[in-house]
Formats: sequence, structure tokens, C-alpha cells
Amino acid sequence: MTLKNVTDPKNGPSRRRYEDACGTAHALDLIGERWALLVLRELMLGPKRFSDIRADLPGISANTLTQRLEGLESVGLVQRRRLPPPAAVQVYELTQWGYEAEPIVQVMGRWATRSPAHDPTMPLSATSLMLSFRTMGDPARMIGLNARIGFCIGAETFLVEIADGRMTAERGGIEGADLIFTGPAPAIAGAVYGGVPIEALEAEGALKIEGDRALAAKFVTLFPLPSKAPVLAL
Repeated sequence: MTLKNVTDPKNGPSRRRYEDACGTAHALDLIGERWALLVLRELMLGPKRFSDIRADLPGISANTLTQRLEGLESVGLVQRRRLPPPAAVQVYELTQWGYEAEPIVQVMGRWATRSPAHDPTMPLSATSLMLSFRTMGDPARMIGLNARIGFCIGAETFLVEIADGRMTAERGGIEGADLIFTGPAPAIAGAVYGGVPIEALEAEGALKIEGDRALAAKFVTLFPLPSKAPVLAL
């Protein structure tokens, strides 16, 4: 197998492709560039403006984000459209085929949490947090639980609904929720994945809880992390 340089007419020889018929190799052709898969991840809950994508990926430069969006658009995974007035702004969104990549993100995420080097307390975006709920939720722990749980993270709101052992997590309104978490995504992740007591986060001012506190205590137990992979001694 060889790796072939491909010239981008706008940005020069920045992309490389594997000369391999395997579907896995072609998947890397499509989303193997640095940041490409994370850009897809940030669009999994719906369209976003360029500035919002960049804000949720603080390590990416504007130039690199432009290149990745153009590359993903050229292969049919992302599309652009302009919202109608009064917004009248351009947004990026996944195509139907682009949304089909969510299981890839989920499987990779679950697999990587087994790494001894994985640190669940590192920064993450609101979209990443909601996708982690969709990925790590344990149906057995949800049996008998029926609830609507809202999240206020920055300027965005999200709603998690649990019923009949199933859960959904989407961007949207939180009116009538049984419980509302307000705070940055890393603080919520600290309670869910890092084992940080909710009361400690409240005392620090990092998290605000409104509504059913017993439900809050139950919710943070629904997403068990898999056991760590063994580290072989050298």
C-alpha cells in the first residue's frame, strides 16, 4: 500500500490518499485528515456557523477549519446553506451520508475510553458531551426511568429524554424539563464521568441544578466507562 499526494487546487498539495481498495483505507481518505472527524462530530446535532464550530474546537485555526470544511464538502459529507431572515447567516451542516458517520464516532469514542491515558476531565464541547451520552448510556440502568432532562451550556440548550430503557439527546428547548443542569460541558462531564460530587461543583459555582435532585443523582450513574485496557510491562 502506498500513500499518494493529492493536490488541492486552492491550497496546494495538502491531502494524501491511500492507494488501497479497502473500505477502511478509503474512509481515511475521506476523514483521515487532522481535525476532519472532529468537525463532523461538531455537526452531528445540526447545522452551525463557522464561528461556532471554531469556538467548539479551540485548537483549530481559521485556515485549517476552512480547508477541512471545503474538503468534507467536496467529498459529499458537508453542505452549506443560508438561513432565512432574520438570521440570514451561512451555516454548515452534514448531508444525510454525513450523519451516517455517527456510529464511527461512537465506536471510536467508546474504544478510546479504554485507554489508560484517556482523561475525562479534559475540555470538551457541548456537542461532544451530548454525543457521549448517546454513546455511553447503559440501557439496563435506564429501565423504569422516564425523565426529561435539560442542559444549559453557554448559549445553547439541549434536551435528554429517557423512556422505556432508551435515551435521546438533542439540541433544542428545555421547557417543562424535570431537571436542568446549567454549566460548562467539562463541569457536567466531571460529574458524569469524573466522579466529582454534584454538591462540590455547586459549591465551586461551576454547576447549577434546578428540579429533581434525586433524578440528578441517578442521571450521573447512567454512563459507566468501560474497564481500562491492560498495560503490558516493558
